[in-house]
Amino acid sequence: MNLIQSSIGRKILMALSGFFLMFFLLQHLTINFLSVISSDLFNSVSHFMGTNFLIQFILQPLLLFGFIFHLIMGIYLEIQNNRSRPKSYFKEKNRFNSAWTSRNMIITGIMILLFLGLHFYDFWVPEINYKYVLNLPEDPNRYYIELTHKFDNFYRVAIYCLSFVFLSLHLLHGFKSSFQSIGMNKKSRNSIIEKSTFIYSIIVPAGFIFIAIFHYLKSTV
Repeated sequence: MNLIQSSIGRKILMALSGFFLMFFLLQHLTINFLSVISSDLFNSVSHFMGTNFLIQFILQPLLLFGFIFHLIMGIYLEIQNNRSRPKSYFKEKNRFNSAWTSRNMIITGIMILLFLGLHFYDFWVPEINYKYVLNLPEDPNRYYIELTHKFDNFYRVAIYCLSFVFLSLHLLHGFKSSFQSIGMNKKSRNSIIEKSTFIYSIIVPAGFIFIAIFHYLKSTV
């Protein structure tokens, strides 16, 4: 049977797309953190990422597809889950037997989606405009300035930080749930999965928050 036609298959695909996005988040954090260490190093890596054909025209569209698929599948599975249970029982059971994060994945997901709209406006749209609309010559030293310029406004930094709090809440359930969906939540692994969930879900969003605050404070000096 086609994976997408079965309930279990859809959950597996949802989990795999989640793992793909979590890998991207870690890679994105690693590159962005270079801006705290060295502007030259950040420019060098960003220039490579921004001009490499494989990354720009294969991996980047794949990432966009992965995010859209994850979003649509998440909404679909949430609707299916709600339909499969009586509302009164569903609400009462959830209130006492599940965490806030697991009951509100759609809310945290929507907040992340709204943030991505801002993030695309801040970085992706100017990048497309620079490369393909204005067709400007590539400047390998422009990336650090473009990044830090976005973090000299207090309100934008506050929105970024709040968005990563929602990302953390989303990951606290999504990370562990992904392992469960692919059948890796055995008793012998539960402790490792729990610890990995906590570490990843806290450290990664906190890293992005640190980068935003670091560049904001640096801009005020």
